[in-house]
Amino acid sequence: MEQFDTDLVVIGAGVIGLAVARAAAMSGREVIVLEAEAHISSHTSSRNSEVIHAGIYYPLGSMKAYHCVRGRRLLYAYLDQHSVRYNRCEKLIVAHPDEADGLSTILDRAVACDVEGLRLLDGAEARKVEPALHPDITAALHSSQSGIFDSHAYFLALQGELEDHGGMIAFETPVRSGRIIIDGVQLITGGATPAKINARQVINAAGHNAVAVAAEIEGLAVERPPKPRFVKGNYFSISGRTPFRKLIYPMPGSASLGLHLTIDLAGRGKVGPDVEWLDEDAAPPFDYQVDAGRAAAFYQSVRRYWPGLPDGALAPDYAGVRPKLVGPGEPSGDFRIEASDPNFINLFGIESPGLTSSLSISEHVMTMLD
Repeated sequence: MEQFDTDLVVIGAGVIGLAVARAAAMSGREVIVLEAEAHISSHTSSRNSEVIHAGIYYPLGSMKAYHCVRGRRLLYAYLDQHSVRYNRCEKLIVAHPDEADGLSTILDRAVACDVEGLRLLDGAEARKVEPALHPDITAALHSSQSGIFDSHAYFLALQGELEDHGGMIAFETPVRSGRIIIDGVQLITGGATPAKINARQVINAAGHNAVAVAAEIEGLAVERPPKPRFVKGNYFSISGRTPFRKLIYPMPGSASLGLHLTIDLAGRGKVGPDVEWLDEDAAPPFDYQVDAGRAAAFYQSVRRYWPGLPDGALAPDYAGVRPKLVGPGEPSGDFRIEASDPNFINLFGIESPGLTSSLSISEHVMTMLD
């Protein structure tokens, strides 16, 4: 078995691992990223709505609230600097009469979290902006800072900067085990050429596998080890022209932001994700096939804000799986970013808005490195 030493290992080449590794390499660190798959950002990072979130939904003082707002501002600047396409198309969260009071609560919380560019609209104002909205919509919250972007071009930009500054990604190199050693961490990798790597510091950004990786590190004391849960989110594409210009969101639920409607940079409309809790003992790899039978629930939900959705317009598209640290019916959890050992940092439960938050999270992790 090959053995070598390095300064910093990042486990996982999803968007968080790439952002952290890039920041570390640009600071002069020697960085190796260990990725179990053959490509970057193969799972949670690339199986979502590609929405740039304003930071509206998250509790004051939470990591999600801080990193989403900070990350969104950093992300727009980064996309401009690196000529990555985006559309600050704005967003409406729409409410029926029995939901309208909840919009004021969302607004007050968002303003407390330093989210700018928000205003309440009545139903008539909302339909003036988006005439295809349901006539029963009585209020909406308008966000001028929400948008969509080419997330894959963003991932490639992060990878390019990582490699330009001397970092490297070892693909098809899963972490099998490890142990805390004096002045660092020793990792054992699998793949075609197993290796023993002695690293001064390690960042566990393994996404779906983050909790499982931490459990395989001998001598690593994780306080309150989380029980990972997984939610599958299915998406359906919309055939034909979609009569909206902005992102349209219903009122949020406890496990997701609802079956929202987005239009990607190619002009293609889609709705999702829904909430499909996987079995309590579910673990990667996951089945990403979309069950066409879920369409009935999609039609019912979407027609609450778009009554003109034609029969037959929805087709199964793609799915993603979100890593969660809470179970069904529990309040939405927060990110967990913690140094379980001075030389081993764990990132647990990095779900939405992790994509928007990625550059802010990388800043935070850099402050934890010596």
